[in-house]
Amino acid sequence: MKMFTRSLWLLLSMLSVAALSTADERNGPAPDFVLKSNQGKNIRLSELRGEIVLINFWATWCGPCRQEMPLLDDIHQNYRDMGFTVLGVNVENDPAKADDHLAENPVSFPILYDTRSEVSKLYQVDAMPTTVMVDRDGNIRHFHRGFKPGYEDAYAAQVKQLFREQYAAAD
Repeated sequence: MKMFTRSLWLLLSMLSVAALSTADERNGPAPDFVLKSNQGKNIRLSELRGEIVLINFWATWCGPCRQEMPLLDDIHQNYRDMGFTVLGVNVENDPAKADDHLAENPVSFPILYDTRSEVSKLYQVDAMPTTVMVDRDGNIRHFHRGFKPGYEDAYAAQVKQLFREQYAAAD
C-alpha cells in the first residue's frame, strides 16, 4: 500500500509541476478564430493584427484563473492605449457561468465563449489557465501554463519587450 501511495504522490507531483510550468515557447502563426464575446459581438483574432494580444484561457472553477483575472485587467488597462489587448477565453460549455462570475468580478477586456472547446483545441490548451502572447504580426511569442503570483510581472515584461521590438524595427 505504501508503494502505491508513493507512486500516486509522485505522479500527482509531476502532473502539478507540468501544469504549473511558466513558459513554453512556441513560435509560428497564432491560429485564427472567431468567438462570440460578452460585449455582444464576434471577435476575430486576425482583425487585431497590428496589436499585441494576450489570450487567456480560463474557467470559473479554476482558482488560479480567478486570482489572475484582476491582474490581467491591470495589464490591459496599463497598455491598451498603446495597441495591446487581452482576450479572456472562457472554456466552459455554459456562458452563464462566466457571466455570473463577471457580474461580481468585472474586467475591462472582452470575454469570449469557447463553448465547444474548438479554440482551446487549436491552441492545445491542457492546463488552466493558459496564457498566449501574440505579437503584432500575429505570431505566438510566449505560451504559459498555469498561474502563480508573480507571473503577471513576466507578462508585463513580455508586453514591454514586444513594444521595444516594434519601436526598434521602426528605426
